[in-house]
Amino acid sequence: MIRFVISTVVFFLSALIGLVVADVLLADLSVDGKSYLLVAIIFALIQAILSPLIFKIIHKNASAFMGGVGIVSTLVALMITAAISKGFSVQGISTWILAALIVWLAGAIAAFILPFLIVKRAVQERRS
Repeated sequence: MIRFVISTVVFFLSALIGLVVADVLLADLSVDGKSYLLVAIIFALIQAILSPLIFKIIHKNASAFMGGVGIVSTLVALMITAAISKGFSVQGISTWILAALIVWLAGAIAAFILPFLIVKRAVQERRS
C-alpha cells in the first residue's frame, strides 16, 4: 500500500514539475496560478489512462515507434487537458511539440529523482 501511495505522489509531482517547467520556458503556454493543482491532477489522470492504451496501440501497429510512447501520450494528455481545463492553454504547433518534449523530459527526470528524496526523508523521520 505504501508503494502505491509513494508512486502516486511521485507521478503527480512529476506531472506538476513538468507543467511548471514548460510554463516557465514557453511563452505561448500558460497555466493560471490558481489552476496549477487542478491542471496537474487532470493531466496526471489522463496520462495514467492514456499511456498503457497508446503503448498497446503503438506496440501492435508500429513497434518501431515504441520509444516515443511517452512523448505521444504526453502530447495527447496535454491536448485533452487544455480542452477541458480553463486554466491551461497552449498556442501554436511548435509550442505544442516543445511542451510535450519539456513536460515529458522534466517529468521523467522528476520521476527518477523524487523517489530517492521521498524515501530519504521518510528514513530521516523514522530515525528522529
